[in-house]
Parts: sequence; C-alpha cells; structure tokens
Amino acid sequence: MPQQQSRGHTGRNLARGAALVGSLALLPLVTACGGGEDDAAADRGQAEIAAPSAAVVAPAKVEVIANLTGCKVQIRTEADELRVGVCHTENADYAITTFPEEKYKLTWLDTAGVYGGKYLVGTRWVVTAPEEMLEPFRTKLGGTIQQLRGMGPTPSSS
Repeated sequence: MPQQQSRGHTGRNLARGAALVGSLALLPLVTACGGGEDDAAADRGQAEIAAPSAAVVAPAKVEVIANLTGCKVQIRTEADELRVGVCHTENADYAITTFPEEKYKLTWLDTAGVYGGKYLVGTRWVVTAPEEMLEPFRTKLGGTIQQLRGMGPTPSSS
C-alpha cells in the first residue's frame, strides 16, 4: 500500500513538474521584447500607446475576447486568414478580428491604415471600437492602442 501512495504522490509531482516546464517554455514568448516594432509601426503610419499590465492576456479567439469585453459575439466572417465577430451593446457596436498568424494581422493593419482611426491591437487580434471604448478594453485585454494615419487630405485647423 505505501508504494501505491508513493506512486500517486509521485504522479502528481510529475504532473506538476510537466505543467511547470510547459509554463517556463512559454515564458520567453510572453516576455520577449519586440525589437524594431516601433519602427515597423512608424513605417505603417501608426502611433502606439502601450497598455499597463492587464490582468488577463487575451488569447487570439473571438469568443474569449468578446467574453472579456462583456458581449455575446456574432461571428460575421470565418476565413483562413481571419475571423471577425461583431458585438452589439447599449453603448456601441464593435468588431473583434482574430488572425491565425501575426503576418495576417499586419496585412490587415496595413489595409485598415487607408481609413485611419484608432484600434486596440494585441497578438493576433484587433478590436475595432469607438475611441472612448478602447482604453477600458485595453485594461481588460492588454494590447496597444494604435492610431492609423489614413490617406487623403487631413482637415485643416482653422
């Protein structure tokens, strides 16, 4: 009997050890600095505002991000390159777009840059919402608020 208890205890220790190793393997991905990202953002005509530490790092899944923002999402687009969900709330409507790879997000941002505006951008996701909603979402989701310059004439200040 004592051996069986020992094996069970050892099994739990092995499971804990495996979980710890898995967590440590992800640590460099979570804490890595994005050298040159500011230059890349500047090249795309974007200004970034970094988030303070968010309580949760949002994964790139429309439904999870929607839940964190307090809405029941309706999926509008399912494609190989992206998924788009729309949230309808009393305050406003907004969209959550997720991407299977970071390169698709960068292409999407380049395309959206034509229209200008501010977006909340995370790893493999973008939230398109009225500007006053971006900061509250940033505290829940993390990410950065990016200003895309847009194309065409800018209004003159008079």
